Amino acid sequence: QVQLVESGGGLVQAGGSLRLSCAASGRTFSSFTMGWFRQAPGKEREFVATISSSSDYTYCADSVKGRFTISRDNAKNAVYLQMNSLKPEDTAVYYCAATGRTDYSGAYYYTQEWMYDYWGQGTQVTVSS
Repeated sequence: QVQLVESGGGLVQAGGSLRLSCAASGRTFSSFTMGWFRQAPGKEREFVATISSSSDYTYCADSVKGRFTISRDNAKNAVYLQMNSLKPEDTAVYYCAATGRTDYSGAYYYTQEWMYDYWGQGTQVTVSS
């Protein structure tokens, strides 16, 4: 069992930065692929970024590429999302997710919600124009 707790959300002006953190419980954190998703008001939840268990692979959605960076620290059981050059359309609740699945390979699968077994409660990010 893995429990995930996000933090770091808040209100920021367009062009500003925020760093989201996700603290994970459990001794198997280093074996999980981690992801960030977001859900804007009235919209479906969407993929933001993913990072492999050993940080050798990261992938971001086109909408955030070049602005957001995902990273992790396995010694601290934490994953981060550095968000720069924020836009009003980045406003959403951001969720951290974890998966231990290895039955699929390829970046596509790790952009899909159904791949992830564990989810946090989310943290609100609001970007004002």
